[in-house]
Amino acid sequence: MNHGYSTLFKDKTTYIELTYEIADRIYSKGGSYLKMSRYKPKNEEFNDNFFKKENITLLVTIGGDDTASTANRISIFLEEKNIKIQNIHVPKTIDNDLPLPVGISTFGYQTAKNEGSRLAKTILEDGRSTDAWFIVSAMGREAGHLALGIGKACRYPLVIIPEMFHKTKVTFDGIMKLIVSTMVKRKLMGLYFGGVVISEGVFHFIDDDEIKNTGIDFSYDDHGHPELGLLSKAHIFNQLLGVKLKELNLDIKCRPVEIGYAIRCADPTAYDLRFCTNLGYGVKELYENGDSKCIVISTPAGAYKALSMKDISNAEGVITPRLVNMESQEIKSALKSFETLREKDFEEAKLYLPDPENYTMKSILSIDL
Repeated sequence: MNHGYSTLFKDKTTYIELTYEIADRIYSKGGSYLKMSRYKPKNEEFNDNFFKKENITLLVTIGGDDTASTANRISIFLEEKNIKIQNIHVPKTIDNDLPLPVGISTFGYQTAKNEGSRLAKTILEDGRSTDAWFIVSAMGREAGHLALGIGKACRYPLVIIPEMFHKTKVTFDGIMKLIVSTMVKRKLMGLYFGGVVISEGVFHFIDDDEIKNTGIDFSYDDHGHPELGLLSKAHIFNQLLGVKLKELNLDIKCRPVEIGYAIRCADPTAYDLRFCTNLGYGVKELYENGDSKCIVISTPAGAYKALSMKDISNAEGVITPRLVNMESQEIKSALKSFETLREKDFEEAKLYLPDPENYTMKSILSIDL
């Protein structure tokens, strides 16, 4: 289908036939040969016209949790209409937020992390060369996998993701204090440059009223919500940081950088080329096995398995995204490695902050390191 679900239930659907020649030519290309769409049809839009007319026996969907959830709802609808069709979802999202078994990523994530890291390394080196700071915003709708993956790969002094606020509320004040904490800590280390990677997903957990009160000129949708997709998150963070630094009389040069659409259509790495091929084989295996309403999984051990949609969705068939596990040893070690103020830094930090005790991870996030 071209344009995703947008015409699936219309009188005229837009689809194209993928020949062997086309598939062979686009195999190693980035992006999507089929036009994509974020359109999510409502249950009342569903009908079985296309499936009956074309005698569809297998619906393969490719995408993240929204795409998978919609496919699950469609399968339930068709089952109620006594239409026998198998539905197998291929987990494709750079956000890596589908609830797959531990250790298995969604395809596209590794490529996006690789391309994002390539950019993030040059950004940090620019900061080193000019004694400047960079505020880097990385994609990630609700989960911080991509931002964390990029930041850790490039050894950024701080990465901020929504999951870090699991014990407290996400606020701009808390985010700004974390950044300032890292900046001051680096000064104490004799380093006058750095970078912070922030997952854009933090915006999904900040109250609309707080966003409106930033003083930034947003446009608003029909429901009165700020249209965040029209503005660079990095520029918003950088602008708010500038206000905070001025308030504290800290003379630090900061620049915003957005790592977003530039990494979505990068040519796939060898890992993802092989992984995607395995998922394709997996779809065929599951189809021949009669599996349906499931996500295809390719395990590190080389097995193809079916993850039941029912096991990872709510009563309405909506799939809950996979978040970063803040209790894992890896994440706890990462938090300890971030260069933020500790109690031993308080006396020296008073040269820059009147109240350094309010700029620790414990005071901001209620996290003990």
